[in-house]
Formats: sequence, structure tokens, C-alpha cells
Amino acid sequence: MAKTRIKKKENNFFFLGINCIFAPILRTPLNCLKMQRKTLVKLLSILFLATTFTMSAKDTSKDAASSGDTRAERKQQVKDYIAHHLLDSHDFGLFSYTDDATKEKHHIGFPLPVILWDDGLKVFSSSKFHHGETVAEVDGNFYIIEHAKIYKTDAAGTITYDDVHHATNAKPLDFSITKGVFMILLTAFLMFFLFRGLAKSYATNGGIAKGTGRFFEPIITYIRDDIAIANIGETKHKKYMPFLLTVFFFIWFLNMFGLTPLGVNVTGNIAVTTALALIVFLITTFTGTKDYWKHIFDPLGDGMPWAGKIFIYIILVPIEILGLFIKPFALLIRLYANMTAGHVVLGSLLGLIYIFQNWIGGSLSFGLAFAISLIEILVALLQAYIFTMLAALYFGFASETHEHEEEQDGEIAHL
Repeated sequence: MAKTRIKKKENNFFFLGINCIFAPILRTPLNCLKMQRKTLVKLLSILFLATTFTMSAKDTSKDAASSGDTRAERKQQVKDYIAHHLLDSHDFGLFSYTDDATKEKHHIGFPLPVILWDDGLKVFSSSKFHHGETVAEVDGNFYIIEHAKIYKTDAAGTITYDDVHHATNAKPLDFSITKGVFMILLTAFLMFFLFRGLAKSYATNGGIAKGTGRFFEPIITYIRDDIAIANIGETKHKKYMPFLLTVFFFIWFLNMFGLTPLGVNVTGNIAVTTALALIVFLITTFTGTKDYWKHIFDPLGDGMPWAGKIFIYIILVPIEILGLFIKPFALLIRLYANMTAGHVVLGSLLGLIYIFQNWIGGSLSFGLAFAISLIEILVALLQAYIFTMLAALYFGFASETHEHEEEQDGEIAHL
């Protein structure tokens, strides 16, 4: 029986090998026709795509030649557009287009108030600048916009530059409501009405959120439990909660507005991130306990006599003092660099569509831009989380007391 089974297996392997070798030869005409049809369809598809690409490239080159724009010129235009997007503006521009017949550029948006102090208060509309293309005359003074900054000039709009191409004209004090300031105010009003409604729903429904509050309630709970209490402590976290909640949603909302077609870049403005980091620094400094300051100026504590510590403190204490300023500096640079890099990458990828001007380059650029946009949605939330987490961590260092350290040492000893 065993020999019979072995022979059957050998026969099966033999016929399987024969089938594998001679199957291509013994195919039926129908299978051959199917394979030929599939191959023919593939070849025709490739030929069609190649023809389309060639014709598209020819049409694009003709259009580019007729318009006078070379690829290098289009690259420079994209660079200028990205640089302009990263700057603040004195009007809220949505988009612009050029009339093919008259070659006139039309801007779609609305003006914002310009507030200057130049030998007195000057208030006027930014429409006088005509989107930075003309000189504005106010009370006999002439002003012009150069790289999103307002300078004094003459009726002809003369601007003088130094050796590094920086304008040397006099600058009035500018308190204008720019595009960034407008979005900050809009976000502030949005947060006020949103959380005012959430507080009302808590009061009227016995501590149960309604409407949009159901979406924000878990986020607020997470910030309280896993950020504030975890880093500051159960007893002292409440006085820091208003700021932590405000800064989290403020950064998150502004980051999300930056991904919309509104074209805003508030958190990519280093002045805004510096202001936020400065607030964190001031809160940390003025709420620091005596144990916090003792740790900075006497980090080794009472475990070593001063005669032995003095030589170590020559190096250690300046490092601790320097750390007071490095922490907020890291906060502002991290937020500024990440959001600016995101806007530059997205602008560059979308600009490739204009640079290549064919369907292959446009399709690839659009696909990459779409993928990066999805990542930027996560980055917008992640940067708000990181800023809030680090701020809570610094507040925890500032509010830590000697009793808290002894309690932790006791818990460790108990373990």
C-alpha cells in the first residue's frame, strides 16, 4: 500500500510538471485571443497616454511661448507668491485674477483699517493703497507699502534702499488691523461664543453638554486630566487651566484657518509665537515658588557645603538661568518653524502645477499637495498639543514645592 501511494504521488508530480511545461503550447485558441486582446488594450492605452502627453507638452510650450513666460520665470513667480503669502497684509485678499483682454489685475477681498501714529493719529482705509500699488495721501503726508510695511514717501512713491536692499524711509508707528490681527480677533470671538454656549449648556442641563459642546467636552477633559493635572498636580492645576485651554484652542483654530483658502498664516508669524511664548515665560516667572527659585540658584540643595559647591555653581547656575530663556525660545521657534514649513511645502507643491503646466506634473503635484494637506491637519492639532503640554510642564516646575518632592520621595521609597 505504501509503495502504491508513493507511485501515485510520483505520477501526480510527473503530470503536474508536464502541464507546467507544455501548457503555453497547448492553450486553446480562445485563451490566446483573450491574451492578445489584453495585450492590445495595454499597448493602445500606453500609446494614447504618450500621445496625450506629447500633445499637452507641445500645447503648453506654445502657450508659454505666446505668453512670454519661461519655466525660470514661472519658478520666480511661485517663489514671490509664497514669500508674499508668508507676510502679513493690510487688506484681506481672497484671490486675484488678470483680465486677458486688458491685462489688468483684479483683487477680490475687502479693505481693513489702517491706524498710524505720525505726528498725530492717522486713521484711514487700506483701499487707498489699492493693494499696495499706489501711494496713499493722508493729511498732506504720503505713505507707501513695501514688503507688508508702511513707509513715508513723497507723491511719486520714492523709496531709498541701503546696501542690503532694506528700505531706509521713515516708518510711522503702525497699529493697523492687518489680516493676521483680523483673524486673531475673529478666532477670539469664535472661542468666546463657542465656550460661552458650552458653559450655558452645562448650567441648563445639569452638567451635560449639548450641541457642539459634545465634541469639545472630551478635549477639555483630556487637557485637564492628562495635561494639567498630570504635569502641575491635583491641587494647583486650576489656576492654570484658563490659560492652557485658551492657548490650545487658539493655536488649533488659527492653524486650521491657515489650511483654508482664506490664505492666512498667523501662527507662521514669529511676532505671534513670540507673544505666546512671552506669556508662558511671564506666568512661569511670576508664579514660581521659592523652591523653584532655590532650585535655579542652589540646584544641589543642602546636600553639599557651599565651599564644595561654589566652583560647580560657576558653571551650573548660569546654565540654569540660561534655561529660563531657552524654554520659551524653544516654544516660539518650534511653532513658528513647523507652521511656516508647512505653508512653504504646500505652496511649492501647488506651484509645481503652474511651473510644469502639463497633466502629469499637475496630477502628481496635486496628489502630493493633497497628501501633505491631510498631514498638516494632524500637524495643526499636534502643534497646539505640544505647546500646551510644554507650557503645563513649565508651570509644573514653577509651582512645585518641597513638600511635593518629599511626597514623591516617600512614594518611591514605598515602592
